[in-house]
Amino acid sequence: MSGEMDKPLIGRHLDSDGSLAEAPSGAPKVGILGSGDFARSLATRLVGSGFNVVVGSRNPKRSAGLFPSAAQVTFQVDAVSSPEVIFVAVFREHYSSLCRLSEQLAGKILVDVSNPTEQEHLRHRESNAEYLASLFPTCTVVKAFNVISAWTLQAGPRDGNRQVPICGDQPEAKRAVSEMVHAMGFMPVDMGSLASSREVEAIPLRLLPGWKVPTLLALGLFVCFYAYNFIRDVLQPYVQERKNKFYKLPVSVVNTTLPCVAYVLLSLVYLPGVLAAALQLRRGTKYRRFPDWLDHWLQHRKQIGLLSFFCAALHALYSFCLPLRRSHRYDLVNLAVKQVLANKSHLWVEEEVWRMEIYLSVGVLALGTLSLLAVTSLPSIANSLNWREFSFVQRASAWPKPTSHKQSQDTHLPALASACSPVPVSTSCGHTEYSSWTL
Repeated sequence: MSGEMDKPLIGRHLDSDGSLAEAPSGAPKVGILGSGDFARSLATRLVGSGFNVVVGSRNPKRSAGLFPSAAQVTFQVDAVSSPEVIFVAVFREHYSSLCRLSEQLAGKILVDVSNPTEQEHLRHRESNAEYLASLFPTCTVVKAFNVISAWTLQAGPRDGNRQVPICGDQPEAKRAVSEMVHAMGFMPVDMGSLASSREVEAIPLRLLPGWKVPTLLALGLFVCFYAYNFIRDVLQPYVQERKNKFYKLPVSVVNTTLPCVAYVLLSLVYLPGVLAAALQLRRGTKYRRFPDWLDHWLQHRKQIGLLSFFCAALHALYSFCLPLRRSHRYDLVNLAVKQVLANKSHLWVEEEVWRMEIYLSVGVLALGTLSLLAVTSLPSIANSLNWREFSFVQRASAWPKPTSHKQSQDTHLPALASACSPVPVSTSCGHTEYSSWTL
């Protein structure tokens, strides 16, 4: 079967069908148990990274055409005989079927790449990796690659997250798997012992966990300001003057609400840094842990800042749409009629003209600055900048010089300046690592 699954990810010698030729002699041998989508993508990535891959399948004749020609597809018992590192790419319920290979697997490194469903994660007290280790006590089990999708393995790490969490009880086994991760173009992250595998397996089950509180906060602020603007601009004129202005609800009231939410959210980006710096100055040390509420607030500053930028961008779009409304056209016609009836040939208020010109200019510049800060806070952009470039963006966007938390060990004043700023840096306040918006 020829297609995208057979195409190499790293240029090497190719066969006529576009699949990889034989792996170089002396290449490290790696085994894979399983013939599903992830196993095929994993085999393609490993072969493209210079490994000699042996795939174990219950039906090798049927599965051979799905793998690159450089990968050897054979029976499971033959696939585990020579490799020292074997990827277990089967579901948890099929682990017990591998027990017949216990003798051949003794002393080898098993890399568990499986993920439980949400129901399985809640039902089982032990992780898939821990369950696999209990079935094969003579093997060393390492949890890895469960957060990487089959598509990311096919397309390369540039199209997905480069980080691969790894956990296991044997440092040598984790080191061997980490070297493979590096060779495949990813970045290994040591998560500790195998007991952490339950936490690692829960990562793919989460849906934007760091955004829940900031999003609810933004929605709450939007509802409050929208209700206030509705009462002031729509309900009050209707009650007092019997003027029907309910047509303002979809666009005008929303446009008035968005900048209020953006301003408050942006202030909430600065405020926790000021409180943290003041608390450090009062305590006289930065090595005491922050209160939990402040620690969580600091960790959510990046998300709050991006939501502030989102509201500001929506406000700009809504503002451009205001002249397109039918009600605006009627207002212009009515104004022209009133001008004719009043026998006025020229209507020009210098103060209002200058005020609007300055308002639009400052608004565009402010949105551009906020856009720059928001874009540079994205990991894909921030990782492409060196420290000097990153510092230049921060200095060009705000007046205090950015400093990392480690740079402020000798004085509290740099810590105060860094804690109050809205560009992301890595800090360790309260012994918790997180990306924050710092000026």
